[in-house]
Amino acid sequence: MAKQSAVTSTSRDENFALVDRLRARRKELGLTMQQVADQAGLSVGFISQIERGITAPSLSSLVSVSRVLGLHVSDFLARPKGDKPQTRHDKRPLFSINENSLTYERLSSTFPGSTINMLIIHEPPGHRSELTRHDGEELFYILEGELTVEVDGKRTLLQAGDTLHFDSQRPHSSWNHTGEQTTILHTCTMDVFGDRVDAEGNHIGNSEMTKSLTHARHKVPEN
Repeated sequence: MAKQSAVTSTSRDENFALVDRLRARRKELGLTMQQVADQAGLSVGFISQIERGITAPSLSSLVSVSRVLGLHVSDFLARPKGDKPQTRHDKRPLFSINENSLTYERLSSTFPGSTINMLIIHEPPGHRSELTRHDGEELFYILEGELTVEVDGKRTLLQAGDTLHFDSQRPHSSWNHTGEQTTILHTCTMDVFGDRVDAEGNHIGNSEMTKSLTHARHKVPEN
């Protein structure tokens, strides 16, 4: 059964603001949509759909695009902090990028040296995620419902209790092929919350964004 709780999401007006900011930032850096797509591990068609407000990216894709543009995911999305080692099933806030996209619950915390990020993902009926690739690894555990996951062109049907573990650098996407919501326990090593810290307590995401921004500014745009 779907969790009943208030969902923090981007409103319709906020979604257009997000779209406008992403587009403006890309043009400010002199990048083409193809360059952003290549660096973010996404298709140029999907970047175009984001900029036109036709679709919303998943959390991982929003992080990837934000990094390419030298921005932080928190500039677009209010997400729960990972400042406590435990969560309570009836007190975890739900959050999403917009009201029609995936809904998330944060499970993992952040501390110096931590590398695991864990969420519960609620995927609506018929939802298809974008084809993407990025650093790290992922593990899907189906809590409820069914999910089709495609990795490197190979489709795997997962049912409740099934798992799939793979290298995130391989092109992958998922599809809730059913008429019911699917609930997934998702574990990954990508810093999807943007709050990972090193042993000295410095935010690792800041240095990563600086590198991405420097790379973007020095990359010669295509014609």
